[in-house]
Amino acid sequence: MNTKNVIFTADEFRLNGTLHIPEHEIDAGSMPIVVGSHGLLSNGDSPKQIALAEKLNQAGIAYFRFDHRGRGESEGRFSDVSTFAGRIKDMNAAIAAARTHSGAGGPLGLFGSSMGGAVCLGVADRFIIRAMVTLAAPVRLEAIRVPPDIADDPLFGDMKPEQLAFDVAPLLEHAGGILIFHGDADEVVSFSNAMEIHEKASPPKQIVRFSGGDHAISDSRYQQQFIEQAADWFISRLLS
Repeated sequence: MNTKNVIFTADEFRLNGTLHIPEHEIDAGSMPIVVGSHGLLSNGDSPKQIALAEKLNQAGIAYFRFDHRGRGESEGRFSDVSTFAGRIKDMNAAIAAARTHSGAGGPLGLFGSSMGGAVCLGVADRFIIRAMVTLAAPVRLEAIRVPPDIADDPLFGDMKPEQLAFDVAPLLEHAGGILIFHGDADEVVSFSNAMEIHEKASPPKQIVRFSGGDHAISDSRYQQQFIEQAADWFISRLLS
C-alpha cells in the first residue's frame, strides 16, 4: 500500500496525517479523495479507516486519515484542547492538506465515525461534498450517553461538558449524498440520531440499520458489510 506521511497545522497545533495513494492513479490532477474523521477517543489509525482506504485505493480513490488535536501523534493535551469547534478546524485543515497532493483535485468525499460523523456533518455547508458516509454519528452532544467506564477514563481529566457542545441539526440539509450506518442497539448514540439525519439530509441518501449492532459495530459481519457498502457508495458517487 502506497502511503505518505503528511504534517499540517490547525490553529497552533501540529497534526499528523496519512495519505493513501492508489498505485494506479486515474485522471491525473483530478483524482477523487476521501477524508476521514475519527471518534472522540480514537485516532487516525482506526482499522475501519485503514480497511476503507485500501478498498478505495483499489478503485483509484485516494484516502486521507489523520489524528485530531490531542490524539495519536498530533499535538495538544486531550482534556485541554478537545472542543467540537477545534475538531471542525482540524477537519478544514485536513481537507486542505489532502488537496496539496498533486493528483487529488477531484471530487471530495468524507467519512466520520461517531463524533467524527458529527464533524463531517458540521462542515457540510463549507465544501462541495460529492459523497459522505457516517457511522454511529450523534446529531448533538446531548444525544451521547457516556458509559461509566469511559466517563472515568483519565483522558477526560478536568474537561468541562461545554467544551464539546454542538448541534449539527441546522446543517443536515446540506448533507446530500449521504450513507448512514448505525446499530439499533447502540449504547452510546441511539439509533434515533440516524433517523434524524436521514429525515433532514438532502437526497440522495440511504440508511443502513445494523440489527442488534452496538456503538463499536463489534460484529465482524457488520464490519465487513460496512466496508463493502461504504466503498461502493464512494465509488459510485466519486467516479461517476
